[in-house]
Amino acid sequence: MERLDVVKNRAASEDRSSAPYSLAIFDLDGTLVDSFPWFLRTINDVADRFGFRRVADEDVEELRHASTREILSRLEVPVWKLPAIARHARRLKGEAAAEISLFAGADAMLRTLAGKGIQLALVTSDSEANARQKLGTSAALFSHFDCAASVFGKPARFRRVIRRAGVEPHRVISIGDEVRDIEAARAVGIACGAVCWGYAAPAALRTLRPDFVFEHIDEVVRAFDVVS
Repeated sequence: MERLDVVKNRAASEDRSSAPYSLAIFDLDGTLVDSFPWFLRTINDVADRFGFRRVADEDVEELRHASTREILSRLEVPVWKLPAIARHARRLKGEAAAEISLFAGADAMLRTLAGKGIQLALVTSDSEANARQKLGTSAALFSHFDCAASVFGKPARFRRVIRRAGVEPHRVISIGDEVRDIEAARAVGIACGAVCWGYAAPAALRTLRPDFVFEHIDEVVRAFDVVS
């Protein structure tokens, strides 16, 4: 990998690298909105309610380097409880909407992409109502929302959004802040960009060699102009 305006993986296929992306699928938490501080304030209350391990301050950085499945294993989260945990988290996020805001530069970035004629989609485990509230006026820029209270299953949701958008997979890019975002993109054969300002540690994301690594939010726009 090399550093230009964005970090681009030369191992990506030539067809994918040179294709202009016409659909950008965004994650929400940690990618567009700054919810990590809220998460750290809330996680132990959720742990107590659902009976999994609490997160100590010294655990945070280690967990940022782990995959979703590794995190669930280390915190001893029963998989069968995940739907209830996700629904509870949605409710808490709705109540804390005033505490969770867009990252600086996110609105300008989204408006620039929309101005280029790129379709925007949001795939999140949060509710659509919560997502729209967090996005504010930026919500109107999105053509597609796929919101489901689940931790896994992103590949199927990506496929659903791509089908609705009527776009070929090689013209789609997913942009997120977690290992599972990269894994989901790879599972459906689309490009993936990883952001360094979210939940997962940048080193953990780079290990998976995503097509792009964005260190700053203004780099996202430049990725749509890169031709190898």
